[in-house]
Amino acid sequence: MLRGALVMATTILFTACSSLSNEDLGPDLPIAHLDEFQEMLAASDRPVVVNVWASWCIPCREEAPLLTEALAEYGEQVSFIGLAFDDNQPGAKQFLAEFDLPFPHYFDQDGVILAEYGGLGIPRTYFFDPGGELVHTFNGVLDAATLALHIDELLGR
Repeated sequence: MLRGALVMATTILFTACSSLSNEDLGPDLPIAHLDEFQEMLAASDRPVVVNVWASWCIPCREEAPLLTEALAEYGEQVSFIGLAFDDNQPGAKQFLAEFDLPFPHYFDQDGVILAEYGGLGIPRTYFFDPGGELVHTFNGVLDAATLALHIDELLGR
């Protein structure tokens, strides 16, 4: 029964997403180069939350709405960045269209960002101080309380 429901949900999701062409979804995500990414973090005068995801990752899909909520709550004090990993441009763009994540996203084509900051699995979330120092890495699906705790720590609360 559960397997049948999962197959049906996956079919509906695939059909809905595949009705949009790659061009309809806008430009490709910019490629994240390590040196430019580190410079961007170092130049930030606010804490930064970097969420690593992939369109095919079911847990990533579970936490995507949480990130939109966190941006609404903390967006004045904290910057959010998404990083698509082990994905392709059409899939990543469809994921963003589906979840309407309103913050900048980059494409970690070769996995260099993930390798630099540690870890292989996703979802993964990095928490950086203003100036780009890595403070904490969270492996797995975030829940609202855990995300709020790490953001509050960044903000010195």
